[in-house]
Amino acid sequence: MVSRRYVRSGLMAGLLSWSLLILCPPSTEAEWYVAGQLGVNFADPLRNVRGTGTLAGLDAPNFNLKTSPAFGGKLGFFPNHGLFGFELDVSYSAPHIKNLDDVPGIHLTVTNIGANVLLRYPGVTWQPYIGGGPALLVARLGRSSTTESDTQLSFGGNVLVGIRAFVTPRVALFTEYKYTDSTFRFGGAFGPVGGFDATYRAHQLFMGVSYHF
Repeated sequence: MVSRRYVRSGLMAGLLSWSLLILCPPSTEAEWYVAGQLGVNFADPLRNVRGTGTLAGLDAPNFNLKTSPAFGGKLGFFPNHGLFGFELDVSYSAPHIKNLDDVPGIHLTVTNIGANVLLRYPGVTWQPYIGGGPALLVARLGRSSTTESDTQLSFGGNVLVGIRAFVTPRVALFTEYKYTDSTFRFGGAFGPVGGFDATYRAHQLFMGVSYHF
């Protein structure tokens, strides 16, 4: 498992890099790209589940999550066609909460909006890369027999590693692994009674195609 230390490192690197990006806009010599991706989201159970509101102080068992398809897109660039790049990465998955004994499952969807800094080997055909950065996660809990519909925003971090293979000078295929760490806070999950907080960690495998210009 990727430790929180690496996620924090990726988070800080992404924040620093995007701050520099805002202060120093990229030159016209940058290599830009857009990409689409399709994959699978393997989410760990929601851990450290604790009640909030009038339920504060109460703990609950882990909530097991389902494996789900994932899809999304990317927009990025490498200034001066160099080693370091910057990327906006958006992905969507639906790791629904499984049944807990006789308690029915609950619909859960997660949109992950990441701002990554990348380091690549700028090969002509093969380009391995690593990266990471801060993420904004939009999680929506569905209405069920035990919960109310609730949507929350949380900050987290992404760490990723992948390899890109150019099939033409402008078109490349890529495969990528991404790890996400965050905390969900569904304060209205149980209506006026309160809600719960939980640690969310997910592993995603993607395949995609990118166009470079």
